[in-house]
Amino acid sequence: MNGKLNLDFTLSKGATDFINDTLFHEYLGRKANPVRVREIIAKSVSKNALTVEETAVLLNATEPDLIEEIKEGAREIKRKVYGNRIVLFAPLYIGNECVNDCTYCGFRTSNHDAHRRTLHTKEITEQVTKLVDTGHKRLILVFGEHPLYNAQYIADTVKQVYSIKSGKGEIRRVNINAAPLDCAGYKLVHESGIGTYQIFQETYHKETYAKIHPHNTVKGDYMWRLDGLSRAYEAGCDDVGIGALFGLYDWRFEVLGLVAHACHLVDRFHCGPHTISFPRLRPASGVQLDEKWLVNDAEFTRIVAILRLAVPYTGLILTCRESADLRREVMAYGVSQIDAGSRIEIGGYTEAGDAQQQCIEKEQFELADIRSLDQVIRELAQDGYIPSFCTACYRLGRTGEHFMEFAIPGFIEKLCTPNALCSGIEYMVDYAKPETKAAFEKVEQATLESMTDGVRKAKTIEKIKLIRETDQRDMYF
Repeated sequence: MNGKLNLDFTLSKGATDFINDTLFHEYLGRKANPVRVREIIAKSVSKNALTVEETAVLLNATEPDLIEEIKEGAREIKRKVYGNRIVLFAPLYIGNECVNDCTYCGFRTSNHDAHRRTLHTKEITEQVTKLVDTGHKRLILVFGEHPLYNAQYIADTVKQVYSIKSGKGEIRRVNINAAPLDCAGYKLVHESGIGTYQIFQETYHKETYAKIHPHNTVKGDYMWRLDGLSRAYEAGCDDVGIGALFGLYDWRFEVLGLVAHACHLVDRFHCGPHTISFPRLRPASGVQLDEKWLVNDAEFTRIVAILRLAVPYTGLILTCRESADLRREVMAYGVSQIDAGSRIEIGGYTEAGDAQQQCIEKEQFELADIRSLDQVIRELAQDGYIPSFCTACYRLGRTGEHFMEFAIPGFIEKLCTPNALCSGIEYMVDYAKPETKAAFEKVEQATLESMTDGVRKAKTIEKIKLIRETDQRDMYF
C-alpha cells in the first residue's frame, strides 16, 4: 500500500502526539463552576484564544442559563471579528476512488454499491464552467485517497480550474480536501496556487480511530494523519484547515481534540488553522450508523458556540449536511463560511439538472440543505448578512502569520466589509435574480451607512460604481 501511494512516510520534525486521552477525560469529568465559566467567556470576548482546559470548562457547563451565556458570548465574538459577512463556496468532487475502508463512509473500498468515477479533463472544465456560470468564485476540490490522486494530479487539477473562464467569471480560490501528503507533495501542491489544504482527523479518540479505520490502509496510521498539517506547514503551506466528523465518539472529546490541534499549530508554527470544520455523521450508501455517539441539534449548537469562543480568529465552516433552519441559527454565533448550491455526486453540477434529486449510491453522504446558490444568497441578505466571495487576503499574501498581523488589531474588519460588499455586488450584477437583488440592496445601503471611515467609504462606493457601470471585476482592498 505504501509503495503504491509513493510517499515518503517521514513525520514532520518534532512530530508529537498532542492528544492526551487521559487528560481530556479528566477535564470532562469535572463539574463546571459558574464563576469560572463566566471568566472564560470574558477572556474570549476580549479576543483571546482559550486553552484546552478552559474549553473543557465550557463543555461541562450544562445549566441552561450558562449555555445561553456561552452562546451570547459567541454572538459577540462573531460580531467583533467577522461582522455580518458570510463567505460562500462550493465543493467539487473530482473522484471517489479510495483505498480506505472507513466504516462510516459511502466511498469506502468495500462498498460495491458505490459508483466509482474520476472526472476527465473535459468533465472538470464542464463542472467548473457550470459553477462559474451560477456565480461561484471559491471551490474546494475533494479527492478520495487513492494512488490516482497523487500530488502531481492534484496540482494539475488546481491549475486547470484556475485557467477556466466563463463570461465575466472565474474561480479565484481553490481549496483542497485530500489525503495527507509528504513534504515533497505539499510543496508541489502549494506551488499550484492553492488556498487552504484541509485534512479531517475524523476522530481524535485513538481507540475509536483504530476501530473505524482498518490498519491495512494508510488512513489506519493515526500519527501519519495527525501530523499531516504539520508537514504541510514545514513544506511552505501557511493556510490549513482541520476538522472532525461528529458522531464517531463523544462530541465533547472531539471539541477538545480540535482545540488541542489548533493550539499545537500555534505553538509550533505561530499560526493556527485558517478554518475548522465540524460536520455531523449523515446517512451514506451501505453504512449502518451507530447511534450511540450521534449529536443532536441542541448539542450541535453548543459545539458551534464553544468553538467560536475557543478560537476567535479561526473560520468556522458549516456545510449543506445541515438543514437550512439550523444553518441560519448557528450563523448568528459562530459560523463564518458555508457552501451553497452544492452537489456531491461526481459530475453532479452538469448531469443532475437543476432539481436536487439525490442519488445516495453516487454520494459520500446525504445533504440536508439543497437550496440553490441564489436562494441561499437571497435569504442571507434578508437576514442582514453580506454574502461574500472575497479572496483578497489570500491573493495579497495576508495568510498565515501575516493574516494574524492584520486580524488581531481589527484591521481585517475594515478591509473585509468593503471587499465582501464588492464581491456581493458582482454577483448581483452578473447572476442574481430580481428578488435577490432587491434583498441585497437593503444590506448594501445599511452597510454603507454604517461605515465610519469616510475615505474607505468613498473608495468602496467608487469600486461599486465601476462594477455596476463597466466590465471591471475583481475589485478589492
